[in-house]
Amino acid sequence: MSDLTALTIAAIREGLRKKEFSAAELTESYLGAIDRSNEALNAYVAVTHERARDMAAEAQRRIARDEARPLEGVPLGIKDLYCTRGVHSQAASHILDGFEPPYESTVTANLWRDGAVMLGKLNMDEFAMGSSNETSHYGPVVNPWRRKAAAGGANDVRLVPGGSSGGSAAAVAGRLCAGATATDTGGSIRQPAALTGTVGIKPTYGRCSRWGIVAFASSLDQAGPIARTVRDAAILLKSMASVDPKDTTSADVEVPDYELAVGESVRGLKIGIPKEYRIDGMPAEIEKLWQDGIDWYRAAGAQIVEISLPHTKYALPAYYIVAPAEASSNLARYDGVRYGLRVPGDDIIDMYEKTRAEGFGREVKRRVLIGTYVLSAGYYDAYYLRAQKVRTLIKRDFETVFEAGIDAILTPATPSAAFGIGEKAGGDPVEMYLNDIFTVTVNMAGLPGIAVPAGLDAAGLPLGLQLIGRPFDEATLFRAAQVIEDSAGSFAPEAWW
Repeated sequence: MSDLTALTIAAIREGLRKKEFSAAELTESYLGAIDRSNEALNAYVAVTHERARDMAAEAQRRIARDEARPLEGVPLGIKDLYCTRGVHSQAASHILDGFEPPYESTVTANLWRDGAVMLGKLNMDEFAMGSSNETSHYGPVVNPWRRKAAAGGANDVRLVPGGSSGGSAAAVAGRLCAGATATDTGGSIRQPAALTGTVGIKPTYGRCSRWGIVAFASSLDQAGPIARTVRDAAILLKSMASVDPKDTTSADVEVPDYELAVGESVRGLKIGIPKEYRIDGMPAEIEKLWQDGIDWYRAAGAQIVEISLPHTKYALPAYYIVAPAEASSNLARYDGVRYGLRVPGDDIIDMYEKTRAEGFGREVKRRVLIGTYVLSAGYYDAYYLRAQKVRTLIKRDFETVFEAGIDAILTPATPSAAFGIGEKAGGDPVEMYLNDIFTVTVNMAGLPGIAVPAGLDAAGLPLGLQLIGRPFDEATLFRAAQVIEDSAGSFAPEAWW
């Protein structure tokens, strides 16, 4: 039997239907891969061996009765930001040590309802704050990709997988799960997908329930999948998305069968190319990749239209005011009283201070301090309210473009390929924040965006292109994304782990 961990979700579904292998065999293949390789990649912070086997056994019983559900027997990894009943759910933090919630997030409940199998919880930047997956309490995740060997010897530099959903992206690329849940606040699905040669979609804000997902910035956070192919991402999002009475920001909008859109012709679609995304100092490789994408869409019959999104240049600074402000508020609940870490103090205030000082990592503290500052008296009007006004202008830019008939917008996904662990973490934090320069506008406007592998750089590392769509029109993104996948081909790292 060939390696079952090499199969896409679509191929798994077909193989199980034809009884070419069992759900138990598939799950054991993945558990074995995790046990052999997780030490090298550090993608999982908890592996649920017995629960996975129980879920696979139930899946096999349903398959035998011809009662298979949409994701029957598909082994998934779950980002540690999602609460899973009775299982480690700590947002890769120290302050939530030992937290095992008595409830299930809505998104993961939807996946289990549709027959998926949980392999375990995936590493991430602490509280989803980071662009490289180096801020986790459990240590950095390692990208399965390696730079090409340099003349005279192998290049063994360990690379970041991107963040905050780096564990999700690395596990999918490294064949430690068939697909994974992730979250995106400013690019945390699309950026790691681009750096690992995987597909990641951030749906429209409100498309997936946020209930049971640890909050970073409530008006920006959105759940979505990371997968190996566009089709697999469409399959996963169909199950993840739903309206939820427990989340007042979830939208009561019909969830279509996204898979039906994959492979549809893009002839006649208008693809916008925003001139503001041609930033100063853009690497020639990124510029060429973008041009390749434009050429692919022209060849497929789409119409290329130059567009303007004039407030794009303000998106990153506005984001790093709004997101920390919301984080400061959301993280106030972690005080050592109700759950997680508690460091004894002389009185309750001392206990608060010692618990938060020891429990939060450096990046989380930085963002909480920034957020508290911009919300404080005398600065709220000067910073936070102005950032929200800029956000409105960014959203209006997109509305103007879509009202003019643009169906989707094509941009780069990241300003570079993966960089080495430690190369940027100890320097100027703004340099790290610039990794989100192409992605934050999507969250500020609440729009859907997808990152698709589109090529390799000179060092043999994956690069991605991003498509931005109309609100709740993820189907068009899947339709258009398939053009990139078909044109660029597939990319997988050479196994070393």
